[in-house]
Parts: sequence; C-alpha cells; structure tokens
Amino acid sequence: MKLPRWLKLTMYFMADFFAFFTVWSVILLNDGHFLQEFSIILIAGLVQLFVMFLLRFYKIITIHFGLLDAVKLLLFGFLFNGIFVSIYTFLGHDLSLLEILFALGSLPFVLVTLRASRRILALWLHIKGKVNGKRLRTLVIGAGSAGKLIIDEMRTNLSLNSKVVLVMDDDHEKIGRSFLGIPVKGPLTDISQLIQNYHIQQVVIAIGKITRIRLFEILRLLEKDNVKIRRLPLMEELEKGQQMKIKDVSVNELLGRDVIPLINDEIEAFIRDQVVLVTGAGGSIGSELVRQIFQYEPKALILIDLYENGVYEVQQELAKLNRHRENSIPIHVQIGSTYNYDRMKTVFNAYKPNLVFHAAAYKHVPLMEDSPQEAVRTNVLGTYNIAKLALEFTVKKMVLVSTDKAVRPTNVMGATKYYAEAIIRYFSQQNNTTSYSAVRFGNVLASNGSVIPLFKKQIEAGGPVTVTHKDITRYFMTIPEAVGLILQSSVYASGGEIFVLDMGQPVKIVDLAEKMIRQSGYVPYEEINIEFTGLRPGEKMYEELLLDPKKNVKTPYEKIFIEQTKKLTFDQGLYEKLLTLAQNNDSNLVKELFEQINENSYNRKNGD
Repeated sequence: MKLPRWLKLTMYFMADFFAFFTVWSVILLNDGHFLQEFSIILIAGLVQLFVMFLLRFYKIITIHFGLLDAVKLLLFGFLFNGIFVSIYTFLGHDLSLLEILFALGSLPFVLVTLRASRRILALWLHIKGKVNGKRLRTLVIGAGSAGKLIIDEMRTNLSLNSKVVLVMDDDHEKIGRSFLGIPVKGPLTDISQLIQNYHIQQVVIAIGKITRIRLFEILRLLEKDNVKIRRLPLMEELEKGQQMKIKDVSVNELLGRDVIPLINDEIEAFIRDQVVLVTGAGGSIGSELVRQIFQYEPKALILIDLYENGVYEVQQELAKLNRHRENSIPIHVQIGSTYNYDRMKTVFNAYKPNLVFHAAAYKHVPLMEDSPQEAVRTNVLGTYNIAKLALEFTVKKMVLVSTDKAVRPTNVMGATKYYAEAIIRYFSQQNNTTSYSAVRFGNVLASNGSVIPLFKKQIEAGGPVTVTHKDITRYFMTIPEAVGLILQSSVYASGGEIFVLDMGQPVKIVDLAEKMIRQSGYVPYEEINIEFTGLRPGEKMYEELLLDPKKNVKTPYEKIFIEQTKKLTFDQGLYEKLLTLAQNNDSNLVKELFEQINENSYNRKNGD
C-alpha cells in the first residue's frame, strides 16, 4: 500500500528525532546527567529536524537513495553532532573519548540506515528471488550509465519482476570484468550462445545514445532467440523533461521498419488553410489521416463515416487538442455512406472542400467474398460518387487510398479496388480543374483486420496462433508511416497517377508469428503452437505493388513511385451496369466484375 506523503514525512521526522534523542540519552544516562540535561537534548533534536528540513534531506526519494545522498547525510550527522559536542563541553560537561566517538559515529550511521533500509531490503529480496515468485532472468546490453540505470531500476522496482544475471558490451575494456556485481561478457555477436548458457528469458537494450540503425542490428542478432526484448527510448523519442523508462520493442521494430522522414514543409504548404474532407474518417487509415492533417492547420476538417463510434472517438480526440490551441480548427462530423450520392452531395454543398481523401472502403478479403454486392457498392460506386462530386464542386485534389490487392486481383475486394483506381484515371481524363490520384500500399501494422491484433489475442489466450500457409508473404507498413506517405504523394499529384509506396521487403507471416511469440516470452511450437489453416477464399500467396516494376517512375521522394501500366477503361456505361447488378443482388455481379478485368485470366468455382 502506498502511504500518503504527509504520513511518510511525519514518520521520518519522528525517526530522526528519536535517533538523536536515543544516542544522547545513552551518553547522558551513562554519565548520570539525563534528567538535568533532558531539555537540552530535546531542543537540540528539534533543531536538527529544522536544519535537515532546510537542507532538503526530506526531499530524497528513498527507493533511489544513492551514494551521494549517503555522503551528504554522513557529513551532516558528523558536523551537527560535532557542533553539539563542542557546545555541550563548553557548558562545562566532560565527555570521554569513547562517548565522543560514539556520538560522532552513531547518529550519521542511523540517519543513513533509516533512508537506505528500503533499498537494502529491495536488493536483498532481489538477490534471494522472493518477490513475485519466479523472476525473469535478464540480460542487459550496455555496461554504461544507461545500463546502470536499468540495473538499479530492476533492483529497486520490484514490479518489474526481473533479475539481471548478465551484462553484455562490445567494449573490450569492459569484457571479462564485473559491472555492479554482475559479470560482463562480449562481444554482442556471441549473444545467442550466452542466452542459452545463462538461460536468459529477457533482454534489455540499455545503450544511452543508440541509433535506430544500431537498434535494428541488435534486433537482428536476437531474431531466433526465445526471449522477450525491451529497450530504453531512443534520444529522438524523448520529449523535453521526460524520464527514461523501459519499453517493449514494437512489432515494426521487430520487422525492421524504420521511421521514414517526410518533407513536412511541402505537406504543410499543401494542407494549410484548406478545407479538407476525409471519408472513412473513423477507420484505421482514415483516423490517422485526420490526425496528421490536423497538425498541418487546415481551414476546416470534414469527417465522413458510416460507422458512428469510430468517428466519434476521433472527434473527441480532436476536440481535446483544439482546447489547447489559440485558434481552434473547425471539425465537422457527418454520418453517411459514400454509396448514397444525394447524402454526399449535401455534405459537399455545405462545406465546399478543397481537398478530398477517400479512405472509405471495405477491406476484409474473406468477408467481401461472401458479400460482393456491398463491396461493389462501397468500393466502386462509392468511389465513383465521391469522384463525380469532386469534379462538380471543383475540388483541387482528390486522393484515393488503394491497396496492393488491386494488382492482378484474385478476390472481390481486390477487384473492386482495381475498379476504384480505374475510376480515378477516368475522371482525371475528363477535366483540367480537379487532380485525381491514388496511393497504393500493402498491409498496415495493427490496423483493423490486420493479423497483428489477431496474433496478440491468440498468444494471450495461450495459442494456437493460426497462419493460412507456411510460405505466405505480405508487405507491411506502420499506420503513421503509410498515412505520411499518402500525404507526401498528394503533394506530387498532378492528375491520373497511381502512386506506389516502397514497402521494403515482403515478410513471411509465419516469421512474424514466431517473432511475436518470442517477444511475448514463449517458445514457438513448444509453449505456443502455430497451426496452418489453409488459404482462405480469394487469398493470394503473395501481393504485388507494381504490375511492371521496370516501368515505374520516380518522384522527388525516394519512397514514392508512379505506376505507368494502363488500367481497365471505366466509363458511365460500366458504372450503370454494375449499379444495376448490385441493386438487384444479381448473381452475375462477380462474374461481370472479373470478366471486365480480364476475361481469360480468372477462374472461379461458380464462374462460367
């Protein structure tokens, strides 16, 4: 139980007073002067408390009581008692040498012991391993100031439930020596072997000024080790005045995804003082779009979504941010479906947006296989409606959020996004006033429907973790990274482009599952099993971002390219045909969808 500060302060006042009173009572009782001099030691004890208060000794955090604090207290106790001994003898009292030494030595010792006792107890329990049952055998990387910070924290903060048994460093001057009583081994290239030898369960990276590149190098050394990995924040992650606290290594760090710097000046010039409309504003991508756009100070933000809960949460988040701004940004939330043309026209007419980001879409592959009409309504017809309204209301730029599943689609969701991209190019050819573009990327980490939340729930439940195929791969990107590149791409859009983001190397899903199991402190296939369930309807073994990588065009930004391959021609007649089929729930809808893409390349069980 955590005691209130006033109570702890009272306890220290009483303990310090009785320490002084007890020491001198022993001396005076030995001399037979206790009753005569009682008032003197009483006043001196109170003076000691007052001086200690002025010198801020009661501000010391005892759980972090250190050597410097101990030296200050010892020096104070020695000087204060020395002064009192001098005054006492000046008043005509004789003290033996033994009594003087007892007075000068015992009080400083008691003052220090009172404050160090909590830390000594924590250290003793740490060594004996009597806290919270079995504690994690921990390896700390870094025998420097940051390493000392971690070890001290683990020895005093019992809730961390960790016991440091080994320190590693690449400095040959430190290897083979002892660091805070713990052996130092190295170099780091031997870490896997040492993890086995010392039965390590947790690794904490504690290097003070580590770069992100060096962090990724260390994580690669730990790829196959069944340990939980934690680290101190990077210097760039710390806000001014923020304390260094141990944090878990994130999934994107395990995958080696670095933070991509954006050209913020260009994005700010593009967004500032514009009325920006975002569809699907309550979803994973849409909500992050809204957050990042808000930072660039638009004139107003219009949030459209069919699902009220998600967009309400974003609205409340922005309202809180607005309260801390001198000039608040107007936030308008509108509930409605992009499929409803009249409803969308009402919104466009009311707010006259300058920029439109179209993120509203159904994205879940297996679900759309069973509900193709809804996928067509939202992903195709909804995109057509927004694009048509952007032209009608002379929007400067409209940007479609697309997907890698639109490349050579083998499922309904991918096919509908293929059509959505075709719609963007169609409208781009119809005018010279509104710039239309699309941004295509792969899976985003921790988004709604992503495997990351699913794997986390399965691991928390004790497994098994389910993967459709041992060789299936996907491209991954973090949500902020993807949205930042969407905004950056929008700056370069002039009309009709399909922007493709550099997603790095594709990741085997089974490798991701194994890393997440290890990061949770379990052994894959032993403590948490991985089961292969088979490909789902419409699921591909791998995704493609470009139809023809040799023909991509570079942009001023190294992570963004433009696809040059021609897409399906889309016109008003095709729109009317799909609209009729969707409205009538016609069973030929899916067949027509794929025949229009490539009549001879798609074969479905219920096809011809």
